Amino acid sequence: MADLKTPAQATAPAQATTTYRESVAEGIAREMRRDSTVVCLGEDIGAAEGVFKTTVGLFKEFGPERIWDTPISEQAIIGAAMGAAMTGLRPVAEIMFSDFLACCWDYLANEIPKVRYMTGGQVTVPLVIRTANGGGLGFGAQHSQAVENWALTIPGLKVVAPSTPSDVVGLMASAIRSDDPVVFFEHKGLFASKGPAAPPDHVIPLGQAAVIRPGTDVTLVALASTVPVALSAAQALAGEGISVEVVDLRCLVPLDMATVLASVARTSKLAIVEENPYQGGWGGTVASIVADEGFETLDAPVRRLAAACVPLPFADRLEDEVIPSVRTVTDAVRKLSAY
Repeated sequence: MADLKTPAQATAPAQATTTYRESVAEGIAREMRRDSTVVCLGEDIGAAEGVFKTTVGLFKEFGPERIWDTPISEQAIIGAAMGAAMTGLRPVAEIMFSDFLACCWDYLANEIPKVRYMTGGQVTVPLVIRTANGGGLGFGAQHSQAVENWALTIPGLKVVAPSTPSDVVGLMASAIRSDDPVVFFEHKGLFASKGPAAPPDHVIPLGQAAVIRPGTDVTLVALASTVPVALSAAQALAGEGISVEVVDLRCLVPLDMATVLASVARTSKLAIVEENPYQGGWGGTVASIVADEGFETLDAPVRRLAAACVPLPFADRLEDEVIPSVRTVTDAVRKLSAY
């Protein structure tokens, strides 16, 4: 039998969809059109349009004056970006793989986040460092790490990790407009994913988590690639009568714990799904804040699901065993619900 639609539904235009990777370029382009001080720099981001095709169309629209191809040197990219930011521009610098942040760690940890403080606010560094993050694609141990927790340990950096195309655009706008340096993690495993396109003038404030699925039995907190994993687990568990609320953090700094604590107050149980290794992962920070500020609302121990503390395997089947999956999440939440 054919679906029946109301006249309004029949005439309403279908909502436009786009990919996560296309949204990266769109988010940057919107800000470059709005603000002439925004420039981009990185390896092969110009005529080649990026190794992950996340800068498609930018060189054609803005030219070499604002899209700068750089040598293969992470130190040169971030050093030049820091200087440009200190002298009036708003650079968006790309480090191709997040693993390679280690190559420019002195700038990232010791220089960029401390300038504003050490100059008493006289000098700001409005810089965005974009990088492709995370595993799941069989890129091996040196090109697959989820390293949000690296940046989380450095006071003075803001840390962003969107999970949807629309969020990419909205958070990119806030990141580029920020007067503080932002590390913007784009997950490689999400580049091909699709979702609703961002509306015009879409801006999401940094530090604003989203409850993307309401529930009553267990709160599931996720970030970036673990968001679709959490949603799939919640859908599977709904068939067993377990109602899971899913919270997408979207940012680690600022960290919206008010939304997490409010969710835990509703469900009384919390599980955290993170891709970075369990040891030193951002989930430990979330768990400790809930223990400090929401202990009375808990009816069960907080459960953390994270990657194993091993170098990421190249083989797909081994990598799947290391990173949290829908199966591991559903098993853990099922036990937590029954606690």
